[in-house]
Amino acid sequence: MTTTQLRIGTRGSPLALAQTRQLRALLAAALGLAEDTLPIEVIRTTGDIIQDRPLSESGGKGLFTKELDIALIEGRIDLAVHSSKDLPTHLPPEIAIAGYLPREDVRDAWIGRNGATLDALPKGAVVGTASLRRGAQVRRLRPDISIVLLRGNVETRLRKVESGEVDGTLLALAGLKRLGLERHATAILPIEDFLPAAGQGAIAVTKRAGDARVREALAAILDPATAAALAAERAFLTVLDGSCRTPIAAHARLIGEEIAFHGMALRADGSQVYEARRRGRAIDAALIGDDAANEILLRLPNGVAGLT
Repeated sequence: MTTTQLRIGTRGSPLALAQTRQLRALLAAALGLAEDTLPIEVIRTTGDIIQDRPLSESGGKGLFTKELDIALIEGRIDLAVHSSKDLPTHLPPEIAIAGYLPREDVRDAWIGRNGATLDALPKGAVVGTASLRRGAQVRRLRPDISIVLLRGNVETRLRKVESGEVDGTLLALAGLKRLGLERHATAILPIEDFLPAAGQGAIAVTKRAGDARVREALAAILDPATAAALAAERAFLTVLDGSCRTPIAAHARLIGEEIAFHGMALRADGSQVYEARRRGRAIDAALIGDDAANEILLRLPNGVAGLT
């Protein structure tokens, strides 16, 4: 099979397609090819089908990747594009992360009905989110607010705010930017108050383990700085058994040849927060995330299970 026959797999949401087209444009330019020589295969995942309950009750993050993994293993696609925060900590042995595109803004955006800010919401206001992390962080600052499940793609969630179904929601600023919907953000939330999900803002590419052809084709467009940051964040998640069942946040950034890391685990009701910070050599990124997570584990009286 020649490089011009690379087939790219993706979910079918508007955001997933926008991210995949971004990758395809970069890859085609790097390889000197026309974009239409790199076909996109849309694959519906279990996570797309389940809309009526939290993913934590249905199997967690792997619900957004399982069908893409199967398509890779069966050879129906050659690479798959993901929002990095959707990748489970443990991948099938046949699948490997090829790398990441340069990271977008990692911050969360607040979308309030009629332009209301989170601080200005009245007592008992309703905030919709599908993220335990975001729900816990909102409760940490506003324990008087009611949190309800809000599933669906970005556009669906925006419509539910506009219609008054909820008083506000939180979305990744990176996703809004990629969809040209940044104007809907009422406020951009500071990282110190709303530490992002591990991997937020980064586009990941997976491939079959050992597929040198795909690795070489992608080499020119993948970003080592993002890979170092994600190595720390994903190591942090792995130690804390990060899934959709535990409120965990993590952010790492490259400063010269060092990694600055900030990780957090919260009780689901926002009443307790455990944080760890580290700084060290970028080549030790995974060890840094691992060490920070183990510090938090030692401080948890009942282990990670006590946070749910």
